Order: sequence, then structure tokens, then C-alpha cells
Amino acid sequence: MSTSEFLDEQMQTPPDGLYKGGLLKIMKDLFFNNNKDDNLPCEIQEGLFLGSIGAAYNKGELLRHKVTHILSVENMVEPLYPLEFKYKRVEVRDSAYVDLRQYFEECFEFIDEAKKNGGAVLVHCFLGRSRSVTIVIAYLMKTYGMNFKEAFDVVRKKRPQASPNPGFCSQLSRFEKQLLETHDTLHREESFEKDQIVKTC
Repeated sequence: MSTSEFLDEQMQTPPDGLYKGGLLKIMKDLFFNNNKDDNLPCEIQEGLFLGSIGAAYNKGELLRHKVTHILSVENMVEPLYPLEFKYKRVEVRDSAYVDLRQYFEECFEFIDEAKKNGGAVLVHCFLGRSRSVTIVIAYLMKTYGMNFKEAFDVVRKKRPQASPNPGFCSQLSRFEKQLLETHDTLHREESFEKDQIVKTC
């Protein structure tokens, strides 16, 4: 089922977790015009998935990939399946003026919690291009000692539409400098190469 078909179905019986006022119709129109078939989670590495709100709605695919945690980096939709998945929300807009760095560490902890317990996590925003991508890039930088470009290349190979806004790119550049200054890159628990890498979605 495509995302547009899914939203058609949801418009017939809107879940309680969604805001009122025609949000579903707006979402459907946006997906139809820009992203209508983007409802599959992209596996960046074993246990770490990235996607749009469509992927977050795709319960069947989430269960198939054994996703246990969902990190929502958006400010529009309440958790849809709170009984099936553990959620964390970072309620921010996709704006170059938003300080997303302040949330990095708590997001990293949530991702690690899922992976260490044998589960998997989906990190998503609305279109799966900017906010969620920024979090995943930062996570790869911190966890595996990558620089900004290396982490961005890994993500873009799996999700070509990845495109953090200029403000987030600037924050990631500063984060890279911070990691170098504090020597965090010298304390890696494991190399990225040893983790299972999957093909592009």
C-alpha cells in the first residue's frame, strides 16, 4: 500500500492521535505531490532505520523489520501506535534557526537503548529529508568517529533524498569540530565496518 493510499484509508477513520483541522488531508496532498510512495523505512545499518511519516505509519513494515522504538523529530503528529512501539518525540520545526544540536545526546541514548536491547529504531520526521537525517548523521559521527561528509555519504547512499537544511548542516559541521576537540572519535566502541550494512532502499 502506498502512503497516499494509506492516508486515504486513514481519512475515513482518523486515529485519535492525529491533530484535528484537516491535517490528514494536508498530509495526503503533500505526499501526493512530493513523496507519495515513500512509506518504507530505509535501513542505514542493523537496528537503525530512517524514513518519513509514511514509514512511521507503516505498522506492517515496522513489525517486519522488528522495530521496537520510534524517534519522531517533528511537531505535527502524536504517536500513532503507542501500545506497539516505544516513542520519543523531539518537537521541532524544519527551520535553519532551530537548534537541533541540543537534542543530540538524548536522541543518541534513545537509539542506543533500542539497539542494545536487541530491538531496532526508526528515526523519522515529516518528509524524512532534514530533521531525522540530521539526527542520524550526528549519531554516526558520534558513535563511529565519522566526519560530517563520511556520515552524510553513508546516509545518502541509503536514502538519496537526504537533505538537511543549511542551518542543520552548519550545526553538524560545528558538531564535527566539537567531537575532534574532545577526542570523542578516539573512543569508539566498535567500528562501523563490523556492523551489518544493507543495500539502498
